Amino acid sequence: MPSNCLTTSSVGGLPARRGKVRDLYDLSPGDPAGPLLLVATDRISAFDWVLPTGIPDKGRVLTQASRFWFDRLASLPGAATPHHLITTDVAAMDLPAGADRRALAGRAMLCRKARVAPFECVVRGYLSGSGWQEYRQSGAVCGVALPPGLRESDHLPEPIFTPATKAEQGDHDQNVPFDRMVNDLGSGLAGELRDRSLAIYQAGARHAASRGILLADTKLEFGHDAASGELLLIDEVMTPDSSRYWPADQYQPGRGQPSFDKQYVRDWLLASDWDRRSEPPALPDDVVAKTRAKYIEALERLTGQAFAWR
Repeated sequence: MPSNCLTTSSVGGLPARRGKVRDLYDLSPGDPAGPLLLVATDRISAFDWVLPTGIPDKGRVLTQASRFWFDRLASLPGAATPHHLITTDVAAMDLPAGADRRALAGRAMLCRKARVAPFECVVRGYLSGSGWQEYRQSGAVCGVALPPGLRESDHLPEPIFTPATKAEQGDHDQNVPFDRMVNDLGSGLAGELRDRSLAIYQAGARHAASRGILLADTKLEFGHDAASGELLLIDEVMTPDSSRYWPADQYQPGRGQPSFDKQYVRDWLLASDWDRRSEPPALPDDVVAKTRAKYIEALERLTGQAFAWR
């Protein structure tokens, strides 16, 4: 594994909650006003499996993309959104003795604690993925009726909000109608989550378009500040892991699109003899290199800045 690939983090012996990509550390157990540390590793998942091979610097790309969007959205007209990020400056963080700050550099976010809303807030501007499959069966996505005759990857007349229930690790999130969210959370909070999500997507899509990229869809998460109760945008935001980004100059509706994410990984796995029920195989070097390059290209085009860890 290359030296710039981190698949499992360690922070001064603290216990970690490990997701598919991120490791979470509570730096102040029992204190709702204390911070959390989120470390984006270089793990990569596909078809609900975490693969044995990491993608070097992937976690740094995700962290830098999230920081870019958190900063931009905090004051953007029409989409101003408070968020949980405190800092990504590892040198300024109060970490336990023994924490490897060099390994954490570029991939760690110090964040406010939040009570997570139990829904993924998905916004779609194009018809792709599970939305395309659902449309083919019913002519609607999450109960939102769409015009007949749409093709795969077609641009929708307007963005649609299609929430999903948060699944346990290893399971699929389940698309649900907005009414389900209203029933579980109440009309006030559900409406606020929908409106904020749509505004964030539209702001992101406008910026991405100015950089020659189409933001096909994105998945957002929100939570209430554990101390103040303020509703915050949390986790990651409009990264290549949580969003479908397409190069605008290659866009051709009626088929799947080339994208700035784990496409090389999925394509290689689909072409392999892996049965998706047993442990996945290791990725070859060329697939790792091409996937890393796509993640970095997405970041550099969105931010207009060179990736610092080349």
